[in-house]
Order: sequence, then structure tokens, then C-alpha cells
Amino acid sequence: MATPSHYPVDEREVEISAIRAQGAGGQNVNKVSSAVHLRFDISASSLPEEVKERLIALSDSRITQGGVLVLKAQQHRNQEMNRSDALARLQEVVDSVAVPPKARRATKPTYGSKLRRLEGKSQRADVKNLRGKVQE
Repeated sequence: MATPSHYPVDEREVEISAIRAQGAGGQNVNKVSSAVHLRFDISASSLPEEVKERLIALSDSRITQGGVLVLKAQQHRNQEMNRSDALARLQEVVDSVAVPPKARRATKPTYGSKLRRLEGKSQRADVKNLRGKVQE
């Protein structure tokens, strides 16, 4: 079951245009504009400011320099299914940044982990020493 989204995207803020799909598909691909091109202007949206900032900060190639998220959906043969697929993928991207990441607190390695690391290093050194010339 799908988890409810914290910040649902308003469909009125999404610009959707139909384009022709690429790739295999025979005559259907050349005649029908079944693929969907979705554009979502992050800064002009009604999302909370902190969510907008995290969205723009994403290192995602689908986000342009102007802060517009561009998605292309051409998985299905009809336009309505591609439209709902694009909207679902947009919602996934928004949901991925909805919850702020936990701040990392620096910790020190435990005594046992230090000993295990040094033991591993000395075992590796022993193996390498055995590779040398045989001394009589």
C-alpha cells in the first residue's frame, strides 16, 4: 500500500504537454502523441520553503538551472497512463525530500573496533612479508 504523502503536489502548478514517444512501437509511435512532458516550477509552487530548498539542492539532472523539474513519461501506450505515471514520479521526488535528513553526530571509534582494525593490518603485513625471498 502506498504511503500518504506529506505535501501533495497541486496539479494546477504542473505544466503537462503531450509529445511523441521515442523508440520502438511501429506506426503507433509515429502517429500518436502518447508520451508526456511534465514541467514543475519548484520556486513558484505552494510547497513549504524548506521542501523547496531541499528539492533545488538535489543533485538531479532532471532539475534545470532555473529550478524547474522536468520529467518525461513514455512507458505506456496511452497518454492518460503516462500522465498519471509522471505525476506519481513527481510526487515520489517531492516525498523523498519531505522529511529533513537527521543531523550526523560525530562519534569516536570504540576500543574494540580499533583493535580489530590493527589486527587486520598486522595480518595483512604478515601475508605480504611471506611473499619475499626465502632467507636461509
